[in-house]
Amino acid sequence: MGDLEELGEHIRSGLGASLAGVSIAHGELTIEANAGMVEPVLKFLRDDPECAFSQLIDLCGVDYPERALRFDIVYHLLSMTKNRRIRVKVQAGEETQVPSLTGLFEAAAWFEREAFDMYGILFSGHPDLRRLLTDYGFEGYPLRKDFPLTGHVEVRYDDDQKKVVYEPVTLVQEFRDFDFESPWEGARGVLPGDEKANATPEQEG
Repeated sequence: MGDLEELGEHIRSGLGASLAGVSIAHGELTIEANAGMVEPVLKFLRDDPECAFSQLIDLCGVDYPERALRFDIVYHLLSMTKNRRIRVKVQAGEETQVPSLTGLFEAAAWFEREAFDMYGILFSGHPDLRRLLTDYGFEGYPLRKDFPLTGHVEVRYDDDQKKVVYEPVTLVQEFRDFDFESPWEGARGVLPGDEKANATPEQEG
């Protein structure tokens, strides 16, 4: 049994029913937990001497709008003494109150604010859960997959009012059909110059 398998079994035996799953893929260990149990799970991973995951290096959201619990909250932990990493995933719905980890990791404060700002994920017990990257009065959550590509409002400086103003998005023309694929794989039609590819020497002359 390899190092990650042994660690996974140790975590499984230590946390038991708190875990929803343990898996290894691409040389990385991932554990899944219920949203309500994320705090004791990460506390165990931090404090257990065999784990010693003392640093929260990232927390991010993932959106699966077709699921009833549409969000994954993904925590990435680092053990400085063991020189290894672990990923913890929990699922949450739009109304789910995910316990804040600010009492365990100070770094969680801004990570959770970013996940709230971008996805609308709610963290109970957070001392200052407000938007972080968008502006005051911003509507919606821009990293949700159902957020419109144009956004809801546009921002400009009004010279008459001498201030920045928010206005509903107005499009002066229909969206163009851009093809960003490689011209050798996905282009539709004949690109300029391609007509020479199948030409005979007589046609070229």
